Amino acid sequence: MFADYSMAELGAIFAMQGFAGLILFSVFVLMALGLAIIFGQMGVINMAHGEFMILGAYVTYLMSNLFADYMPALFSIYFFVAMILAFIASGLLGLFVEWAMIRHLYKRPLDTLLATWGLSLILQQTYRSVFGAREVGVSIPDWMMGSLPLTDLIEVPINGIFVMVLAVGISLAVYIMMFRSRWGKQVRAINQNRVMAGAVGINTEWTDRLTFGIGCGVAGVAGSAFTMIGSTGPTAGQLYIVDTFLVVVFGGAGSLLGTIASAFSISQAQSIMEFFLSGSMAKVLTLLVVVGILMIRPQGLFSLKLRK
Repeated sequence: MFADYSMAELGAIFAMQGFAGLILFSVFVLMALGLAIIFGQMGVINMAHGEFMILGAYVTYLMSNLFADYMPALFSIYFFVAMILAFIASGLLGLFVEWAMIRHLYKRPLDTLLATWGLSLILQQTYRSVFGAREVGVSIPDWMMGSLPLTDLIEVPINGIFVMVLAVGISLAVYIMMFRSRWGKQVRAINQNRVMAGAVGINTEWTDRLTFGIGCGVAGVAGSAFTMIGSTGPTAGQLYIVDTFLVVVFGGAGSLLGTIASAFSISQAQSIMEFFLSGSMAKVLTLLVVVGILMIRPQGLFSLKLRK
């Protein structure tokens, strides 16, 4: 298999494969951060997480067309505006969903699974009715196009670098919110002892709502980022939901570090195996290994924390 390649070419191939794994790692992190907040801290199985991501993608699509048609001089910065609006749109929808449905289903995880699955079907049909059944794509700004040459044989796509930088930035933002902000302290207090948190004056109901909204908002930003590397359709969110739950559960629900470590290990294993096997077989083997590890260590890579 490798006989026809020189050592330099083999090194370049492995380097490109490793970089592809880093891009996949960034995608997994972006997908999982919002769910790590919702599922890890609240214990809510949100099967509509993918649809909140797709809402962010559609907001980005609308902003792309809006800037291209009415503000072409500012088109190069439209994506940053789109990310902010994607966070707001998905976050506001998350606040409404928590108030209308989720708050009635706490401590009933199977009911939240069924309810959010129904919500995902409703959102899919809504997207289909508003945007059509066909997949849509966004126009990438000129500065995101092309590749950055590292050597004569190695080039890395600029949009892939952007996705990695975005993943790092959002991870740092989530860390600051969870461990350095008043809201994060309240979330962790409620997670440890809800009754005592309420007794000391924390508004547990509003904190729950805000937590769900922020988790959905982060999902919207992830959806916005995905438009840089793929197209968007009404059911595209279902392509990500299994990988998202896999990353969060394998890392340990409620652990930000566990989510990142899980995303890195799964993405690198899958990327390396794709070099030797087909993409589908690599995914199957990765899933089998993760399931096997979870059978031995069901709490995931890091300690599992459950709401009391």
